[in-house]
Amino acid sequence: MVAITPNAARPNVARPKRVLMIAYHFPPLQGGSGILRTLGFARHLPECGWQPLVLSPSALAYAQRGESQLAQIGAQATVRRTLALDAARHLAIAGRYPRCLALPDRWSSWWLSAVPAGLRMIREYRPDALWSTYPIATAHLIAMTLQKLSGLPWIADQRDPMLDDSDPLAPYPPEARLHRMHAWIEQRIAARSAAIVCTTPGAIAAHQRRLAQLPREHFRLIENGHDDDGGAAPLDGLRGHRSRFLLLHSGVIYPSERDPQPLFEALARLRHDGVLHARNFQLVLRATGHDAWLAGLLAKYGILDLVSLEPLQPHGAALQEMLAADGLLLLQAANCNAQIPAKLYEYLRCRRPILALTDLAGDSAAKLRHCGIDTIGQLASSGDCARALLRFLELARQGRAPLASPAVIALQSRQARSNALADLLDQVSHRSPP
Repeated sequence: MVAITPNAARPNVARPKRVLMIAYHFPPLQGGSGILRTLGFARHLPECGWQPLVLSPSALAYAQRGESQLAQIGAQATVRRTLALDAARHLAIAGRYPRCLALPDRWSSWWLSAVPAGLRMIREYRPDALWSTYPIATAHLIAMTLQKLSGLPWIADQRDPMLDDSDPLAPYPPEARLHRMHAWIEQRIAARSAAIVCTTPGAIAAHQRRLAQLPREHFRLIENGHDDDGGAAPLDGLRGHRSRFLLLHSGVIYPSERDPQPLFEALARLRHDGVLHARNFQLVLRATGHDAWLAGLLAKYGILDLVSLEPLQPHGAALQEMLAADGLLLLQAANCNAQIPAKLYEYLRCRRPILALTDLAGDSAAKLRHCGIDTIGQLASSGDCARALLRFLELARQGRAPLASPAVIALQSRQARSNALADLLDQVSHRSPP
């Protein structure tokens, strides 16, 4: 156990409550919604009475880096960065590397530098709690080790599922060895954590089924959110005059979890019927992460004139593009019914019409309906994609598309999510260590 000086040793000093946060996704990494979750907590927790101490990898770990979000970290956050090598980039020979160097992920080397650094931070700052977020799984291994050595209460943030056995024919992770390791990590989280945080009701239900030994109160819901500072820019000035409707999808399009082929088939059919053409409609796919695959599909369906692939851009510019769009597209397949894309919350904040192509029984559709938005279609059906798109275009062009109310949007802010995390930190820091 790490020796921590009790508060009584410094009776005249009001020591702030502190949380040591272990996160791979943090600036200067560029791209991915996980950055915004940790960054939002680091920015807003001081307003809730908690000082963040962030332990993250050095910039070398990140293939894509940008400086734009560094200034958002906030002066009250203490950040330490330690060496983490990407097995695929730094340890490969002729593009190949031993699989053992990438368990539980390609940044497993981070554990070697982060644990000693974390122990030094614990001795120096005497935090009241630990917090780590998945993915990357190595972050949980670091927190698990620090919890074992310090006895501090630990909150495990599961913003994505580590396991999914809902379909026996397509388990996640698909590789048996990695699946076993993830299962072991999840069981250790259950044994050592003070609380497990999930971002959707479906994810909590899945965790409760797998970890039935834990009481229901061990699981907490803290959804993703949106940045609410600065307000929305004037929409008319941003959009200007356009003769064609601009529909935007901002972010990664996964081949399985967000497969757009039924939508592409619908676009091809509507183009053939003369309903859509390059003069009245454009779909922009921004920062998909799979441009080569999508380019082949666009050629296959003959819709290159209707759909454009655009590169990654800084988060601020991405928000401005959302505000300028005529409509925003959300994709989420039925195999992700227990997940809600983080971009949904940014979409809500922008108060632009949203077309969601998803599964009607999933958490994404439920969230949108709860926010008063019913422009939703079944992603798995090209016919329903076409129906939903035509209805959406009609409503949006007439200014009648449903939007979330300002009151509903305020409830989805990162400030509100930080308040919830601070409440949970207050609770676990007053309990006995597990």
